[in-house]
Amino acid sequence: MSGLGSRAARRVGALALAAAAMTAAWSSALAQQGPGSEPTAASAPIRVLLIPARETTVVSQMVGRVDRLGGDLGATVKAGAPLVVFDCGELRAREGIADAELDAARQQLETKTQLKSLNAAGETEVQLAATAVNRARAQLDLAKHQAAQCRIDAPFAGRIVKLHVKPFQSVSVGQPLVEMVAAGPLKLRLNAPSRWLAWIRPGTAFRIQVDETGRAYAATVTAINGRVDAASQSVEVEGAVKGAFPELLAGMSGTAVFEAPR
Repeated sequence: MSGLGSRAARRVGALALAAAAMTAAWSSALAQQGPGSEPTAASAPIRVLLIPARETTVVSQMVGRVDRLGGDLGATVKAGAPLVVFDCGELRAREGIADAELDAARQQLETKTQLKSLNAAGETEVQLAATAVNRARAQLDLAKHQAAQCRIDAPFAGRIVKLHVKPFQSVSVGQPLVEMVAAGPLKLRLNAPSRWLAWIRPGTAFRIQVDETGRAYAATVTAINGRVDAASQSVEVEGAVKGAFPELLAGMSGTAVFEAPR
């Protein structure tokens, strides 16, 4: 038993010496490369995600019933085109009533003004009639604002990526209705090792291999986060693909490969 223990101890010692020698050789190789020259690390692929330049979730600003939607899932919509239209017969009627009340208040003010010129009405009556006009105008503005919420337009050109409601469905204030992403070039997002900050800059070229298409695309760095993640020692980087490729969709992913300066 003691002989076996002695042989095991000698073997462990030999392994430790070999590991130390390998570590010393690796450190020497890194030192010979010099600062900022890490071709092996830089050429390692990094996961990259394709994200839209702009995206939004449209929510309801009123309680009502959906009359129709501006498109189905995946539909392309133009900026300013209707995304959601509500059934607003009641609000339109209220707007008409407010408009009629404003017209009546204006006529009353005109009458009081004429009577005052004939010394048949006092200044107080004219002022009260003017106040009634202002109140009626405010009521009409409120009714128009509420009626304007009966239609929600697309804030930018893009595509519908999710529908939270269906026609004839009743909704409440703040309820999500439609999600859409902007048309046009997509952004790239990845997390690079923070040591790359020694050479990576906006405008730095790299390539991405997209999993879903199986193709490679040229890209450039467009923005670098101003803070390093202390836990992972990485920095968030954004980029853009050079050129337009209709097959690329938001949510696709792949790998990015950089070439560090030697």
